[in-house]
Amino acid sequence: MWISKSLVAVILGGGAGTRLYPLTASRSKPAVPIAGKYRLVDIPISNCINSNINRMFVLTQYNSASLNKHIKNTYQFSAFSTGFVDIMAAEQTPDNPQWFQGTADAVRQSLRHIQNNDFEHVLILSGDQLYQMDFGNMFRTHVKNDADITIATIPVTEKEATEFGILKSNEENKITSFIEKPGYDKLPEWLSDTGSVMHGLGRNYLASMGIYLFKKEVLFDMLHNRYKDATDFGKEIIPNSIIEHKVFSFQYDGYWTDIGNISSFFEANLALTKDIPPFNFFDNTQRVYSRARMLPPAKISGSTLKRTLAAEGVIIHAESIENCIIGIRMRIGSGSVVIDSYLMGSDFYETLEEMAFNAERGLPKVGIGDNCYIKNAIVDKNCRIGNNVRINGGAHLPNSDHALYTVKEGIVVVKKGAVVPDGFTLE
Repeated sequence: MWISKSLVAVILGGGAGTRLYPLTASRSKPAVPIAGKYRLVDIPISNCINSNINRMFVLTQYNSASLNKHIKNTYQFSAFSTGFVDIMAAEQTPDNPQWFQGTADAVRQSLRHIQNNDFEHVLILSGDQLYQMDFGNMFRTHVKNDADITIATIPVTEKEATEFGILKSNEENKITSFIEKPGYDKLPEWLSDTGSVMHGLGRNYLASMGIYLFKKEVLFDMLHNRYKDATDFGKEIIPNSIIEHKVFSFQYDGYWTDIGNISSFFEANLALTKDIPPFNFFDNTQRVYSRARMLPPAKISGSTLKRTLAAEGVIIHAESIENCIIGIRMRIGSGSVVIDSYLMGSDFYETLEEMAFNAERGLPKVGIGDNCYIKNAIVDKNCRIGNNVRINGGAHLPNSDHALYTVKEGIVVVKKGAVVPDGFTLE
């Protein structure tokens, strides 16, 4: 109970998410579906709930309608609980006519609402990362160190280090220096003792995970006074605070990935199909919560499935599916083959009457038709892919953007609600 009374969490809804386009064309990054039945925002919220943190604010701005709806329909605490997940949308006010200008500015503009609660510490999280972490351990270390700020860090390899904020700490884990995305020529100066296990994996650099735990008074002073014009935590506030405040590292050695682009999103999802996945949705103690749907069991007929996650409500008649994630209510027709793909599913079922009505007008059924071949693809929600369609993604396809699909790094993303006619070919 100690942590729940002392701390509130602030989850950042992210910016426009252009690197995840077209998945973010009509939704924010935290609202993007993962693993066939969850949303990205479910990850930080579930980590908080599992850590006995039950007061959360989600700051939203871009394409926030679906995110707001998901949170409203999912996270409802008991009337006898003090817990909540409140949505704080960017708003223009008489004294501030601007929208959120960055991570720090988003928190700054929201403080007037957050401060109405009783708390001593603020945990700031990203809404678009995939990991399982007990924040209780981080909090207890933060209090033990009497830290002004504690930064969650993760050991990374030399190749990864150039993409992160890299820091160094002393033997007491107090952070002594910080650099944002160093070049390869500077990396030798930033080697850290990350432990024998991490060293054996070549993970010798400490990277910021973008997870920050602040003392309340320190955060308020920074945002209102000391750094009142700063807009970003990682680029401005954190580097400057190391000199003037007690900033500590809390090293996390588990699985963590930042869902920054289509490639990382695709890889993180397909990794879930491994026999022992790096992220464990089957953990009894680290449950991932999401919206409860009243859907029937998956129905699979005459299909061969290998290394595949199939969500509830799917109807599969495919010939074979391998290394795939099949999202809720997804329908896959007879004779189809799907390989190395993420099919997000559908928000609704078509009735037999609707199917017949649409067929008369040449409109395919929602889902994947008969005798299709889909590989290296992401099929967004509510797509209608006709019969005898071939989509074969891979490095041979150049990056491009079309009305029905986008290609990024060889991954074909069929856009939400796209209608792909019979016989369409992309290979």
